[in-house]
Amino acid sequence: MNETVNRILDLLKFAPRQKTAFYDIFIVTGEFLKNFSVKKLIAVITLIGELLGCILFDSPVTPHGEALDLAGYNLVFSDDFDGGSLNTDVWFHRGEGPRRTGFNSESQVSVEDGNLILRGEYLKNGTYGAGWYVAAVALKQKYNKGYYEIRCQCNGGDEFWSAFWIQADHPYDHDVSKGGPGGAEIDIFESIGESNGKKGEYGTVTSTVHCNGFDDDPDNIDSNMVGKFRVKGDISKEYNTFGLKWTDDEYIFYINGVESGRTSFASGVSKVPEEVIVSLEIPDSVTYPEDYKTEMAVDYVRIYQQG
Repeated sequence: MNETVNRILDLLKFAPRQKTAFYDIFIVTGEFLKNFSVKKLIAVITLIGELLGCILFDSPVTPHGEALDLAGYNLVFSDDFDGGSLNTDVWFHRGEGPRRTGFNSESQVSVEDGNLILRGEYLKNGTYGAGWYVAAVALKQKYNKGYYEIRCQCNGGDEFWSAFWIQADHPYDHDVSKGGPGGAEIDIFESIGESNGKKGEYGTVTSTVHCNGFDDDPDNIDSNMVGKFRVKGDISKEYNTFGLKWTDDEYIFYINGVESGRTSFASGVSKVPEEVIVSLEIPDSVTYPEDYKTEMAVDYVRIYQQG
């Protein structure tokens, strides 16, 4: 980015994703002018409108980057969930017990019809007593760099949300994380409903990096939301893929094989092995009646690495 323009955008309090949208307008316009066609005109106008919306109102955009290229990468892990139960040789139930306003429990995990199912519901006689229950699972083996992908249907409704993320042992420890190289939390995607985002943003997902040690404040986590992205169709009824290519230099995010954003936020990417997590998250408060149920369905999780 031009440093002078960057300083002006900082003075205007632009978030990193809004800065990216600002520069993308010039890139998209330039590419269109070099390869002008009437057919592309409407698509370009629509995209520029979305980018302006991101700049002015922090609204979601449609992924419009490069196509995923896994040349040189080999599949090192895959689970298509074709069995009758979770393979606990490779997965474990994560964070059992209290979780925000409810509980994580393995009772909310099943494998059915080729899908990993994570359920959210109110249980009067749950493992930890009456309350709202969700679930999280994680791989026992930790990974460093590579490409991570999930194909899933997100939960429908509001408040609860689906997530695919990786996390180091101490990403929020100022002295360990050191701004990211010592470990970070990378939210490959989190789905949001209207009450978690803004009105009309159901079907939007976010990608975010969290760490600590980038500044002198050890008590506040350093975070960078790479972007808010629109996903075509109904994310609770259609399968979509969400991916992360973690390289030596940056994190590159993908939605359905199209780059949605990239960052080397803070002091650089994590250099340590991290835990791979799939979760159905519970909010700080639930306004649904006790007969409400929601679920996340995962078709597969895959990991590729170079070499």
